Amino acid sequence: MPTPPPLPRVSVEAPRHAVNGLRVQARSVSREVRGAGRVLNGVSVDIVPGRLTAIAGSSGAGKTVLLQTLAGLSAPTEGEVLHDGSRPGPPGPDFGFVPQEDIIHRELPLRRTLVYAAGLRMAPGTSAATVLETVDGVLETLGLAERARTPVRALSGGERKRASIAVELLTRPRVLFLDEPTSGLDPVTGAALLRTLRSLAEDGTTVVLTTHVLADLLRTDQAVFLSAAGEVAYAGAPGDLCAAFGVDTVEEVYEAVAGGARAERAGPEEITESASTAPSTVRPARVGALRQWALLTRRGTALLLHDRLSVAVLAGSPVMIVAMFAVLFRAGAFDPAAPDPGSTAMIMFWIAFGAFFFGLTYGLLQICTELPVLRREWLAGLRIGPYVASKLTTMLPVLAVADALLLAVLRALDRLPAAGLDTYGSLFASSVLASAAALALGLLASAAVSEPGQATLMLPLLCFPQVLFSGAFVPVPRMTVAGKAISWAMTNRWAFEALGGGVGLESLWRRGGSPLGRPLLASYGDSFGHPASRGWVILAGFALVFLAWTWVILARKCRDGAARSRSGR
Repeated sequence: MPTPPPLPRVSVEAPRHAVNGLRVQARSVSREVRGAGRVLNGVSVDIVPGRLTAIAGSSGAGKTVLLQTLAGLSAPTEGEVLHDGSRPGPPGPDFGFVPQEDIIHRELPLRRTLVYAAGLRMAPGTSAATVLETVDGVLETLGLAERARTPVRALSGGERKRASIAVELLTRPRVLFLDEPTSGLDPVTGAALLRTLRSLAEDGTTVVLTTHVLADLLRTDQAVFLSAAGEVAYAGAPGDLCAAFGVDTVEEVYEAVAGGARAERAGPEEITESASTAPSTVRPARVGALRQWALLTRRGTALLLHDRLSVAVLAGSPVMIVAMFAVLFRAGAFDPAAPDPGSTAMIMFWIAFGAFFFGLTYGLLQICTELPVLRREWLAGLRIGPYVASKLTTMLPVLAVADALLLAVLRALDRLPAAGLDTYGSLFASSVLASAAALALGLLASAAVSEPGQATLMLPLLCFPQVLFSGAFVPVPRMTVAGKAISWAMTNRWAFEALGGGVGLESLWRRGGSPLGRPLLASYGDSFGHPASRGWVILAGFALVFLAWTWVILARKCRDGAARSRSGR
């Protein structure tokens, strides 16, 4: 069969009232995706301001890939994409992109969520009154004013879609890209959302969306229909779609395109008027790193307090550890006249492991649950460094309180010795640094996985080595060479040794009358003979390495997430 001639580039006449939107052009764009081959093939299309444009096609036709390429989030393999006649630069305030996932947190009330989003997106120096006025105006525009105090999780599906759009409208973008915004919505809600998008387009914003809902096509101004080979099978007015293929229904258009049919021509070849203006070559200043960190820390604290599961974990973990101590160990193990060397070593280990467990469990779900939010905010100018730092400053004070309560309760139960502030200051510092290193490890694991279920599976995988290679049950001097090497990478080992050194286990065992004291000294060697400060330095080093690694992973995921199409294409 001979290859059909290429379809002329087509578009629609630009309306005269569109003065703010961005003109988007694709010229012979092809795109190859790793693992999927060539997804787009010679796509040419013009999208003008003031029009609502839909990209349609069967599953796998490359709708999302085309949307991301038009948005400038990924570069075409061949051809070029132009925004107002120039190649797209970094996303700025005039750019809006709504992926299929929610890009807002669900725990906070809607208005408060948008206030935090505005603080990260709007120009530095914007007053609080202006932020609130902008948020209220966007809520009014999208018909969400009456739901302003409602937690996002309590909104309906359609309202959450509009809430995600509200985030993008805070900076009045010139162009708005949406990936299947009506997916999963009932017909009435989907139609209402399309009316909202049409209203935005009529105000001048360039609106481009992907869809697999047939009714959406007839509610738009321009339809771009892709074939399974990633070619433009039709581009033009939706009302002419069926006639262009000689069929009666849109369903039959899908069948015709699947069979290789392409429309001969679907509209005027040239845009008769373009009302868009030249884009600014100067990117507006973004919010400073320090202010981003402060905003993210406040938001993280608010999210933590509004999440019942997090509060339950925060309160329940110390209670569980204290209860374990009360059941496992008798009081008076540190009595200088009759110490119990075996119990004292195990008490130090379980304090170390308790601090580790607190930090790890608090960190494991901090990032993977909000990765879509992070990716979109990164496109809007969020720095990864302040984001990671905010996680540490949000959770570490909570961990410090939990560690302090643990030590205080254990002393009250006589599971720790009667000692001065210097001893307990050392124990507290060791515990907090152990929690900080574990929190950083939890953040690293949370950044590395792709969904919360995977993070949950990481909990035992990360805990077991910390128990086995900490040196508590098998002293480090008695380990194999491989075991000793692994123990160096275990933060729990250094926390255990710092705690033991801080409480003076070595001297306690030497002067105690228990026959186990000297054999234990021989088994542990010089594990507790070093100052606690050595362990502090090592634990702090681990925390910094884990945080830096987290930064690297998140930076890569944000870059790849902006450029990679979804598996459904």
